[in-house]
Amino acid sequence: MAALSELREKPAGTIRITAGEHPALAVLQPAMQGLLPHYPDIHVEIIVDYGLTDIVAQGYDAGVRLGEQVAKDMIAVRIGPDIRMTVVGSPSYFERRRPPRKPQDLTDHNCINIRLPTYGGLFPWEFEKRGREIKVRVEGQLVFNNIGLRLKVALDGLGLAYMPEDQAIEHLSEGRLIQVLEDWCPPFPGYHLYYPSRRHSSPAFALLVDALRYRRR
Repeated sequence: MAALSELREKPAGTIRITAGEHPALAVLQPAMQGLLPHYPDIHVEIIVDYGLTDIVAQGYDAGVRLGEQVAKDMIAVRIGPDIRMTVVGSPSYFERRRPPRKPQDLTDHNCINIRLPTYGGLFPWEFEKRGREIKVRVEGQLVFNNIGLRLKVALDGLGLAYMPEDQAIEHLSEGRLIQVLEDWCPPFPGYHLYYPSRRHSSPAFALLVDALRYRRR
């Protein structure tokens, strides 16, 4: 009976999570690296989805969204620090173009556009300074729905990219990319794991939530 009880309480099972590409790379993958080797009977399925998925209807255990996007009837757990977006271009690009000083200057640049289903089209680049918010619908030769490709073509000098700062920080520090409009890109609240309040908290799910929970350094 003791052996059966121990087996029953052993963290096990499959947990399905839907998330965007950035939180999957920046938050979920590092947490799995720390959790899964210690619990071989826990399996995690992460589906990258750019839409605002109905996790109950689609059979997910949890989802990841920015705090402002989480529905009020869900339990939300903060899993990441504040986020800051950035506009970057390569040194070779700026040899041919003058760096923008304000968001409106982007209309004179070859910008790498972003297509997201939640916006029904191309994503407008969002900026804020001293309480003033500006959305710029940029133009350029390339459109992607993927961070990695936007970063790659920016490094190749094909245009300006708008992306989470943490994804470009290594290239910025080593001079492969140049950051512009920094004073128009303030930080904002980061990602939250959310799930239905009625969800049964299994040992495996509780461990996952604890592994993901953001703890300020």
